[in-house]
Amino acid sequence: MSFDQNIVNKVADTLVEAGSTFREDQKRAYITAIENETNETAKWALQTILDNAEIAEANKGPLCDDTGIPHLLLEVGPNRSVTGDMIESIYEGVRTGLRKLPGRPMAVLGEGSERLDQSLGMDEDPGALDAAPILIRNTTEDVLRLHVLMFGGGPALRGKTLRIFHKHNKQIVIDELVQWAKEATDLLGCTPCVISIGVGRSQFEATSMMLQAMVDGSFDEQTEIENEITNRVNEDGVGACSLGGNHTVLATFMKIGPQRASGYRVVCMRSCCCFEPRKASVEL
Repeated sequence: MSFDQNIVNKVADTLVEAGSTFREDQKRAYITAIENETNETAKWALQTILDNAEIAEANKGPLCDDTGIPHLLLEVGPNRSVTGDMIESIYEGVRTGLRKLPGRPMAVLGEGSERLDQSLGMDEDPGALDAAPILIRNTTEDVLRLHVLMFGGGPALRGKTLRIFHKHNKQIVIDELVQWAKEATDLLGCTPCVISIGVGRSQFEATSMMLQAMVDGSFDEQTEIENEITNRVNEDGVGACSLGGNHTVLATFMKIGPQRASGYRVVCMRSCCCFEPRKASVEL
């Protein structure tokens, strides 16, 4: 199979950027948190995380030893098309980027049950780590834009996808989410985090909304609900690296998709670690 080398190179560079770089709004959020933190030990932890990010960016090296699983969202404009060869070139770009970053070798060898119990061990090639299935959405912009996110294991371990019986009251949903987030951040360790939330009609849709929330979310702009969740979780004082303080959560990113007439909402929550969302974007 022949690959489009231009796409391969763009995707590889974008993956390296996602795995090694804080976005500008992310840096501003950390600077603001450092300025406002009253716990001196937590202030030191926040500054150390930011210093680490600046070093990683300068060296184009991983932000964290858990370099993450690539998750991809492809935006397709009205006059653009996607081919199978293009998808394969994107995946080849992911493999190239994982070797370039480099990613931590995390691909489990074998098939089926052999993957479940890791009985054949691990593949030492960072590029053997498959990306998650590509999520595609349309956009009114005349672009073909790829977003690359690197998902760490800790947030996946503390994440949750479940139904919430809303009783026609949004506050019930918010209260439940706050409780989920408090439980997750108390156990996460690598705080401050970003609480990413998707609400949909099925488990798949809720999870896809959560991914889109991570793509679209901004540290600079928070909705009323996002601010409420952030502030209420911060009241527990877990703080940076669980050292106490005012900043357990830096922001909440929430996306509410289409809903069905029912007594429940399916909700997916990811308590992103202090380096997430690790995200970068490129036009192909």
